[in-house]
Amino acid sequence: MPLDEDKYPSETGRRRFVKGVVGSAALSSVGVGGAVALDTATSPTGVGGGITQFIGIENTAGPAPRGMPLIPLTIDSDGALKGRWPEVKTEEVQGREVTVAETSINGTTYSSAWFQYCGIQTAEGLNPEADQDNFFRSVPGSSLEWQSESKEAGEKLFVDDFSDYESWGNGIGESGLGKPAKAQWRSDGEVQTIPVQVVRSPEVSKVANGEGRYSDISGDVRNFFDAATENDFMAWLNKCTHFCCVPGFKTYEGSAKFGAENKVYCQCHQSVYDPFNPVSKSFVALPRPGE
Repeated sequence: MPLDEDKYPSETGRRRFVKGVVGSAALSSVGVGGAVALDTATSPTGVGGGITQFIGIENTAGPAPRGMPLIPLTIDSDGALKGRWPEVKTEEVQGREVTVAETSINGTTYSSAWFQYCGIQTAEGLNPEADQDNFFRSVPGSSLEWQSESKEAGEKLFVDDFSDYESWGNGIGESGLGKPAKAQWRSDGEVQTIPVQVVRSPEVSKVANGEGRYSDISGDVRNFFDAATENDFMAWLNKCTHFCCVPGFKTYEGSAKFGAENKVYCQCHQSVYDPFNPVSKSFVALPRPGE
């Protein structure tokens, strides 16, 4: 009997094949969260990652396993919109010093690890010390007509761009519910894009104040939401947690078929998110490249 047949008899080879099939099926069934956990467990190098608590917009329908993380924002003296980057500091992790971006906002730990999924963990802009500014800049070829007609790619987004937000509409869902824009963040130059959705809506202040249907939102989540928003603006990392597609708020025709005409809709696999219902969730963040 040849040596390889002695080492791997046909019976054992069959078991090895079946094991591979079962492994693939198991991986497909656990979804993004489970796949992330497996990937993290098998990654030999990297910084950060692991179980991460975050606050994001709620996933209400479709296959997405969780919501998308909020990006706290500020408005500078010129009226330009900026995402807040956590405080950069050095910590000792498992016997070595690593640079992290983490800060507390109204009692919630806000960390760059919130965005370490769907390949974003490899983006240069996610390096805590990346030479990037924090302005939200318009993306090229936006699917939003107002944005493609009035904003150049890479141009900063300003408060004045959203001055008609209390009446704006594009024939999708209700008018006056809010005005969206697609943006990129910490993505200047020839680097991987970090996609962002920015919305200005009168609902934002209602959420922050716990008015009406928003009264059931927990105090910790609402306190963070209040601190993470300004002048009725809010923003989140625009990567669907299902298969990493790019959803849109009041962006895609046909979203009404899935009850999503006034929500965030992912046209790839019909995941739906409620931008005005922030929730606290956890997931296994992927490590960013090692230092």
